Amino acid sequence: MGCPVLWNVFVGLLLVFLSKGRSVHGVESGHLPDNITVLEGDSVILRCKIDEEVTHKAWLNRSNILFAGTDKWSLDRRVSLINSNASDFSIQIEKVEVADEGLYTCSFQASNKPRIAHVYLIIQVPARIVNISQDVSVNEGGNVNLFCLAVGRPEPTVTWKDNKYGLMSEGEFLDITEIKRHQAEEFECVTNNGVAQPDIRKVKVVVNYPPMITDVKNMPAHLGKTAILRCEAMAVPTASFEWYRDDRRPVESDNTLRIKNEKTRSLLLFTNVTDKHFGNYTCFAFNRLGSSNASMLLFPPPSAPQLLLQVPSNTQTDRWALVCVTGGFHPNHLTLTWTEQSAGHGSHDHVGSSCTLRPNQNH
Repeated sequence: MGCPVLWNVFVGLLLVFLSKGRSVHGVESGHLPDNITVLEGDSVILRCKIDEEVTHKAWLNRSNILFAGTDKWSLDRRVSLINSNASDFSIQIEKVEVADEGLYTCSFQASNKPRIAHVYLIIQVPARIVNISQDVSVNEGGNVNLFCLAVGRPEPTVTWKDNKYGLMSEGEFLDITEIKRHQAEEFECVTNNGVAQPDIRKVKVVVNYPPMITDVKNMPAHLGKTAILRCEAMAVPTASFEWYRDDRRPVESDNTLRIKNEKTRSLLLFTNVTDKHFGNYTCFAFNRLGSSNASMLLFPPPSAPQLLLQVPSNTQTDRWALVCVTGGFHPNHLTLTWTEQSAGHGSHDHVGSSCTLRPNQNH
């Protein structure tokens, strides 16, 4: 255009940033550059306000001329001149990229007096997770090493969290040594830089361990009635179950007995208890890491105590005796206690001593 670079003339101006309908203040000549922040992918307007007659004007990015008056020097199609008149000289950059960040200069001359103003364009990029560990399966006692890589502008923070205890570790890497079964869960990687909502991804950690039987009870059963023996086992992978009788014979289903396996337990269902069903049963739980077993009893409950009068051979001189008899089978200690019902009222008084029967005895 027949003038030196920047024409050595500049006029006072105000830069106004408009993005998505918002505006921010600019700077007057002689001040430090104003910072204008815009999100990657948005559009930005750099507006030069002119309040006097000018002869030359231009927009520059660093040392590159974008527009000299109405002549476009930039080859970037995203850069356009949206206003060039006596009071406004404005350009627009569409779909801003990180490479657009930097110093922009609006300059022109009026009355042979140069004026200039700068603006520094800052491009922000929301934090985003770009690479993260896959779900992990590990045996109890092993080590777990997780990673979570994120990008963004400004540089994002990375935090590992779990749902049980909250904050666990700051940084891209999470290391767990000698992991325990209670630590199996989903771990969250959270990255944030304040530009947008945090980016969150999850990694599931499965801890494998052999079966541990947790619920075993001896059960009384009445002839002709129903009964259930339960065997609960915690394990990862889920345990398989087998049942055995006293002589280690596998238990098989028939019309009076059925085996029902659920996710973490196995049931022996007796639909019509007979004498042949009473005895010891062993539950065997196993997976690829090991096994566990436990025994339990199906037994007839003790019968109600009976009082028998033992008559001596010589009723005049020898003692008479009352004998307490109970029948059936009991898996725990059974205590027999003597009481006397007082005549005339219903109170019972403890008399004599108690008798304790050992388990697994008929009496």
